[in-house]
Amino acid sequence: MPTPCPTAILLVSCPDQRGIVAALAGFITAQHGNILALDQYVDAQDAVFFARMEWELEGFAFPLEEFPARFVAVADAFDITWTLHRSDKRRRMAIMVSKQAHCLYDILAHHESGEWPADIVQVISNHEDHRHLAERHGLPFAYIPVTPDTKATAEAQQIELLQKAGTDVVVLARYMQILSPAFVQAFPTKIINIHHSFLPAFAGGRPYHAAHERGVKIIGATAHYVTAELDEGPIIEQDVIRVSHRQGVDDLVRLGRDLEKVVLSRAIYWHLHHRLLVYKNRTVVFA
Repeated sequence: MPTPCPTAILLVSCPDQRGIVAALAGFITAQHGNILALDQYVDAQDAVFFARMEWELEGFAFPLEEFPARFVAVADAFDITWTLHRSDKRRRMAIMVSKQAHCLYDILAHHESGEWPADIVQVISNHEDHRHLAERHGLPFAYIPVTPDTKATAEAQQIELLQKAGTDVVVLARYMQILSPAFVQAFPTKIINIHHSFLPAFAGGRPYHAAHERGVKIIGATAHYVTAELDEGPIIEQDVIRVSHRQGVDDLVRLGRDLEKVVLSRAIYWHLHHRLLVYKNRTVVFA
C-alpha cells in the first residue's frame, strides 16, 4: 500500500466577514498547494468564523517553517487566530488509568492496528493492576500511588514523567482521580477524559446502580477536554443507547463500558487528526 502524501492542516478562527474563504484558498493555491479539504462553520450568534483546510505538501512552494512569516498578511487582514499541523508528524500520547481496563485495552488495540498517528510514550496508574498489560505491549509503566496526603507530590512526579516523555496528549482512560488546576495548566487542551453521561444527576462512585434504581431509558458517555472545573470542560463527543426494564445493573455496566470505549476513541481520533477547535467552553468538530 503506497504511503499517502504528507499534508498540512490549517485550523483558523476569526470574526466572520466576507472574503475569508477566498483569501485562505487563494493563498494556498498561489503557493501551488493542492487543497484536499476545506470545512467551514460560522457561529451566527457570535459572528465567528471557523475553518479547517488541508492540502498536499508535495509541490508546495515553500517549507512549512516559513509559513508564519508568509501567512502574516492574510492573518492580520482578517484578525485570524490559527494553528498549523503536519499529517506525518506523529503525536506522543500518554495514558492514565486506574483499575478499570476497558478503555486501556481499546486504546492499545487502535494503537497496534496503526489507525492513529500517535506513539504511546507512557502509561501511568495509581494502581499496579495493569503493569503486565502495559509491559506486554512494550510500553513504559509508572505506578504512582495517590492519597490525599501525597497528591501534590504524586502529581509533580506525573508531570515530570509526562514532560520528559515529550507528551502531546494525555488520555484519562478511566483514571479515577481529580486532577489539580496545576496539572491541567501544565497540559492545556491536551487532556481528554471519558465518563458516563449521568453527571450531574448520577454523580458518585455507583452511577449505574443509581440509574437502574431510577429506571432510566438511555445511558450514555461523554468525552471532553479537562479544565480546572471538574467535568465542565469543552465536550468533544457524546453518544447514548436505549435500555429498558429488562437490563439489570450488570447489563448497564457492560453497555456503558462499550459506549465509553467508542466515544473515547472518536475523541482521540479527532484530536490526533486536528479536527477540533475549542471556542469558549465548547468545541467545533470537523468530523
